[in-house]
Formats: sequence, C-alpha cells, structure tokens
Amino acid sequence: MSRNLTEEATTDDLIQPFQIDGAAVRGHVLRLGPAAAEMLGRHIYPEAVLRLLGEAVALTALLTSTLKFEGIFTLQIQADGPVTLMVVDCRSNGDLRAMASYKAEAFGAPADAIDDRSAAELLGKGHLAFTVDQGPDTERYQGIVELDGPTLADCAQAYFRRSEQLATAISLAAGRGADGTWRIGGIMVQRLPGEGPLLEVVDEAVEAWQRNMVLMKSVKPAELLDAALPPRDLLYRLFHEDGVWVHPTRALRAKCRCSRARVAGVLKSFPAEEVADLVEDGWINVTCEFCNETYKFEPGVYGS
Repeated sequence: MSRNLTEEATTDDLIQPFQIDGAAVRGHVLRLGPAAAEMLGRHIYPEAVLRLLGEAVALTALLTSTLKFEGIFTLQIQADGPVTLMVVDCRSNGDLRAMASYKAEAFGAPADAIDDRSAAELLGKGHLAFTVDQGPDTERYQGIVELDGPTLADCAQAYFRRSEQLATAISLAAGRGADGTWRIGGIMVQRLPGEGPLLEVVDEAVEAWQRNMVLMKSVKPAELLDAALPPRDLLYRLFHEDGVWVHPTRALRAKCRCSRARVAGVLKSFPAEEVADLVEDGWINVTCEFCNETYKFEPGVYGS
C-alpha cells in the first residue's frame, strides 16, 4: 500500500482503491473519461437515458472492483417506466460495455432537451440484478433487489443492506464535460465487519464509519467528473484528517465483445426461413445493441 496521493499520473479510465487509516473502511473511486465518451457516444439515446446509463456503468464498475473473480459481472435493470431495460457488463480485465432500451414516446424532442427526471421516475417499478459468470464449468452467482429509492445508488445500497449485511455508501455521477463529451464518476465506501482495531470498541467503530460516510456523501457530482481533479486529490480532500491509504489503480476501457465472426456464428445457428426474414435490399444487416456496430452480410455467405 502507499500513502503517496500524488504519484499516480493517470487520472481517467480507472478504479482507485483506498482504505481509511485506523478504521475498518475501504472504498473505491471511479473515473471514466475517454471510455465514457466511447461507450455513451456510440448511442443515439435521449440525454436523460444516457445520463442514467452512465450512472449504471459507474455502479457496475464499482461493484466489480469489490470482487475477486475471472469472468463477467453483469448489471441488468428491467422496469416498467420510460426506460425499460439497461444492461452493463464488466469483464475481470476491465472491459466495459452498456446498452439501454426505452419508450421513445416518453421523451420529447429534441433528444438533447433538458430532462431532470430522477432514476425512479425514469425506471418506475422493476428490479436490479447482479450476475457473476465465471464460465461454463462454474455456478453463476446472482443477486436481485427491487428498485427501491430515488437513485441507482440507493437501490444498490438497499441490496447490500438486505442481502450482504454490509454497510455501504455510494455516489454516482454522469454528465458532459466542458468539451461536450461524456464523463462518468463514482465513489463507494464500505464498512468491513470483523476487521480493524476500532472494532474492539464498538461505539468508536460506529462513530468512525458514520463520520467517513458523511464525508463521502459530501462529494459533489462535479467533483466526481472533474478531469482536473485526480482521484487521489479527491481522496485527500475528503479524508485527509483521518488519513487515507491508496492501492494500485485498475485500468478500465470501453470494449465490446461483438465481432463479425461472432455474428456470423449466430446467423448460422438460425433456421433458413428466419435468416430470410432478415434480408433487406439484398443484404443482412446486424447491429450490436452494445456498441452500435453494424455487420453486413450477403445472404448465405457468413464468412468472417
């Protein structure tokens, strides 16, 4: 571990793990710049949908950072509101991708009009599911929680409180920077039961947790998104009175798993009559919902 909060040169597209000095409190800071612009910029969604999807990306990356696994962590939201579906997944190597479905009639024109509806208003009733898939030879883990609260962070905190019994505080942010490109940020702190010297004195442990949670909740969305405020500087601003240890950062990037060969393999698995229904103007065009890449095939020719 290191207590040097100024040595990290990279400030975007990363997770910064940290621990509060003298307390059983760990946390992670997320900052996405080019990766956020790549993921969200590929979609022609209403501004409110992009903002909510950005927050879902932040939540997915933060939750993935708490796990030790090899595979794919997926966050999926299904709801009955204007936004009906959001799927974000993060591989253990840091690859991220995201998509959403929504009711077009629920959003006015133009697409970039200001829309201040909360996550609860955009989603309505539904559930949030977390899935960890480590491959065909392992059992998948899944956790499900109802959408309960005005923000995605509130829903995730409810999951940890009910299912994991782990005190957790989360703040998420997504918005456009000064240059108009999307940025994503987030911070999460968790109290670790059974660890740390303060747990020998329960009252002091609770007080330490509450103090650090209040400090974390004081962070503003603009601070989480600020390209000129490195994550380590943000941590110092928040927790310097108690002291904060930082661990090596973990790189993240926007990268879809689709490919021409994968799409061709799917087409080959379809019955001929179903493939025939996909032909338009003499071609089969298949567009990936995650990255918006379109693959064009001649009917009957699915070579890579």
